[in-house]
Amino acid sequence: MLRFDMLQLDCNDHLYVYDGAHAVGTYKADLTCKDTKQSVGVLLTKTNFLTFKYVTDNWGTETNGFKMVITSFKDSKLNCADFRCTLQEYCIHPDLLCDGVNHCADGSDETVGALCPGPDRYINTIFGIDLTWVVLIGVSSLVVCGCIIGVTICVYARNSRSTPNQLHSSIQLNQMIESNGSSKHLQGTLPRETTTLPASGNLHHPAGPLGYLHIPHKLMAKVRPIWCLAN
Repeated sequence: MLRFDMLQLDCNDHLYVYDGAHAVGTYKADLTCKDTKQSVGVLLTKTNFLTFKYVTDNWGTETNGFKMVITSFKDSKLNCADFRCTLQEYCIHPDLLCDGVNHCADGSDETVGALCPGPDRYINTIFGIDLTWVVLIGVSSLVVCGCIIGVTICVYARNSRSTPNQLHSSIQLNQMIESNGSSKHLQGTLPRETTTLPASGNLHHPAGPLGYLHIPHKLMAKVRPIWCLAN
């Protein structure tokens, strides 16, 4: 089955259509400037081949030319298990439905109800997903991202507030270590393995002009963890 979507030839041009594999014998149609797609309509052939012979004088305008659609079909009088066109009852393959090409010449293969969705259906879907679900997924993703960003900001702010307190505690600890004389171990003046604290107090190594005060054993139990932490 052959039909034209556009047919506009110059009067000196001829388009010969042959029903067969070669441009010999009697042609099926001789088309020229007097023929239009409406006047030609649908050309039916009996073989599985079509041959075209275009004769021109190479003179014409840009609007001259032709555009055709060739469709293989079965006789509608036989058992048609495929799609049957509405007007001429041509039997065509289902793969030719809803492909944007008018194969039946009456447009019935492009208007098959649910098989051929209209333009509004493509607007209401994105990649085959209903637009409502796309919106819900998008909003949910934004909410999750907002929660993650909020938690990250809170954790960062909390860590920023705790850093000055840790620095202040470290300064106090260093001052207490120096006041106890244990900073000598940090500076390397006394070997770590030979330094011990007397049970009666650190009176043999005064830290200043006044020396160490005699610290009771109960108080030494509180000072000892600080000395251990410093080492």
